[in-house]
Amino acid sequence: MTADISPKDRFITVYGRNPVHEVLLDETLVVDKVVVAEGARGEGIREIRAAARRRGVDVQLASPERVKKLAGNGRQDQGVFADVVAPRMRPLDAALDDAALRSVLVLDGLTTPANVGMILRTATAAGLDGIVVPRRGVASIDPLVVKASAGVAFRAPILKAFTAGEAVAALKQRGFHVVGLDADGDDDLFTAHLPEPVAFVLGSETAGLSPDVADLVDTWVSIPMAAGVESLNVAAAGAVVCFELVRRARA
Repeated sequence: MTADISPKDRFITVYGRNPVHEVLLDETLVVDKVVVAEGARGEGIREIRAAARRRGVDVQLASPERVKKLAGNGRQDQGVFADVVAPRMRPLDAALDDAALRSVLVLDGLTTPANVGMILRTATAAGLDGIVVPRRGVASIDPLVVKASAGVAFRAPILKAFTAGEAVAALKQRGFHVVGLDADGDDDLFTAHLPEPVAFVLGSETAGLSPDVADLVDTWVSIPMAAGVESLNVAAAGAVVCFELVRRARA
């Protein structure tokens, strides 16, 4: 099965000299390879080569242009990137064949890396079965996301899809009850009937859910607010959702 999965759905690519050196120093992480731009020099590159040699990690050379393309960030790659194995990351369609998939978060339009990273950390800590991170419309899993997750991103149950709309449609087709968060939601998150399997969709703070995703929502819920507070940051709202699911599982 693994041979049929794209490298983009098996590895998290880390770029920049300090981030690459840090993952090489972390013995709990499996680094598939390091790619260095031809002509890249300096103490940082020497340290990376030495750390890779100690770990037995393959170091490849590529043109600066190819490094920029593969790293996905031409301005900040600093001439090096590493592919780190993410053992729990897989395509959503592969995960849907797993009957154990019962609780999922879907990210829709979240472009701030800090929010994505914090949600990955929280959802993993809460034991959710998956976090759908679409390739389009959501911040890519880069060093900023990894930092915000405090490294948990490497171990998070990330499910890859092309768009949030396609992901939600696929989940719904497999019987998932789709829940959206909205301040004017018909139900209270803490009392709403939420049959399993359940997929919570988190939208951007500015635009909310994209129209194609909103059309697929089965139940709109709100988080009760006091003292005139209108809403929570999306990462905070995601944390409330995750641990409400924990509470329900233990009830």
